[in-house]
Amino acid sequence: MSPTSPAPVPLPITDRRIRLALVGCGRIAQSHFKALAEHAARAEWVDVCDPVPEALARAVATTGARGHASLAGLLATTDADLVVLTTPSGLHPQQAMACAAAGRHVLTEKPMATRWEDGQAMVRACRDAGVKLFVVKQNRLNPTLQRLKRAIAQKRFGRIHLVTVNVFWTRPQSYYDDAPWRGCWDLDGGAFMNQASHYVDMVDWLVGPVDNVHAYTATLGRDIEAEDTGVMSLRLRAGGLASINVTMLTHPKNFEGSITVLGERGTVRIGGVAVNEVQHWQFDEPHADDDSVAQASYDTASVYGPGHPLYYDNVLRTLRGEARAEVDGREGLRSLEVLIAAYRSARDGVRVGLPLVF
Repeated sequence: MSPTSPAPVPLPITDRRIRLALVGCGRIAQSHFKALAEHAARAEWVDVCDPVPEALARAVATTGARGHASLAGLLATTDADLVVLTTPSGLHPQQAMACAAAGRHVLTEKPMATRWEDGQAMVRACRDAGVKLFVVKQNRLNPTLQRLKRAIAQKRFGRIHLVTVNVFWTRPQSYYDDAPWRGCWDLDGGAFMNQASHYVDMVDWLVGPVDNVHAYTATLGRDIEAEDTGVMSLRLRAGGLASINVTMLTHPKNFEGSITVLGERGTVRIGGVAVNEVQHWQFDEPHADDDSVAQASYDTASVYGPGHPLYYDNVLRTLRGEARAEVDGREGLRSLEVLIAAYRSARDGVRVGLPLVF
């Protein structure tokens, strides 16, 4: 921390509600507004920011918070403890560093950055400023994946041989045209970086770390810079293999978001449109968890899943000194590293080993 920088917001915060500000009042911001409403006794929105007047006005009406047209204006006057970034992904690094320099803790949506060096710079800046950096990975908290994570931790699969992930969704051309930053390399990335980011994280979190990556990407049906379709093959450090297959061209609507884990002593498939249904659950030996596993399935109207409120619970408890961050900046770097390796592989036509060395 520079001698002239503001001191970081002191932790733990135990004598009042935690104050939050949000930057970027578009599509995903609505999930954050709804999530925090479930924690109104512990937290409140005090500032919101967006350069688009209509989006800002809606956010002000939803939250009752003060409105700002720029991040600089917000940081000049805010008393927020934590700034939430739901802006285009390529803006996260500079915005996170500005918040850190102002002494504010930071929560950023996925992916934390679109470049590997930018993600590292975010982590360093928050560390040096003495502030927390949280990265949203709310799918980890979905009940279906929590069951699968527990089964893996209990070693019920034995040796895991193969993991396959499918993300077969649709994003029409109008989706990209409505916000010109979507599908751009610098601000967004493509189907891997944006829509499938949580699924790449899911593989690394469940069965990683990843040893190396070989990928192909293609832009087959949308007028965008980045890919709308991709396939990724991974060798896991534990010895098994994995694949991630992604497209935003499924007709006529989102079709599947699934993971299948094949081990020497068990087979599990979690499917549905967004890993929300336990479709197959079989092991060689019974376990007490098996009787209630069907209860983990849930209906969903959104591919975002129900994890945002649970994620915020961990963030708030961390700021109150009651827990440790489940996904901090360094944890967020893990899936970004896999994504960047995939893009390098697709670009250069080579297999890329991890960790990345530049």
